Amino acid sequence: MVEPAETHNKERQRELVRVLQEQGHLDRLEEFIREDVVDHERRDGMPGGADGVRTVFAAIRQGFPDHGAEVVHMIAEGDLVATYKTLTGTHTGEFFGMPPTGKPATIRIMDFVRYDDGKVAEHWGLVDLAGLQAQLEG
Repeated sequence: MVEPAETHNKERQRELVRVLQEQGHLDRLEEFIREDVVDHERRDGMPGGADGVRTVFAAIRQGFPDHGAEVVHMIAEGDLVATYKTLTGTHTGEFFGMPPTGKPATIRIMDFVRYDDGKVAEHWGLVDLAGLQAQLEG
């Protein structure tokens, strides 16, 4: 029996979160992310493609080196996978220009990714930066 695309893509997304976000193995990024990935939420001044994704994951790891990731909800349809996840850790390093506060924080993230042949080809996402800032300033 052939595995539905949704099941395969959800498994890939869970593995991506485990390997890249939880464990921080950015040397394995090319296993999960296409070199020409399109990030529709790319910040000004950030590189495009896989280098931009690597930059974001590295910044999270730098700012919250002890962080863990939890996929709270995941839905897949066709080649799209949607996740709501949380990253929880201690802000002990610089994070996109914000000096370390030493405070614990939870970052809430919603992502939509489009898979192509087992790799992320497109990304759309929302990060609760206002909630993060309130935790770090409060």
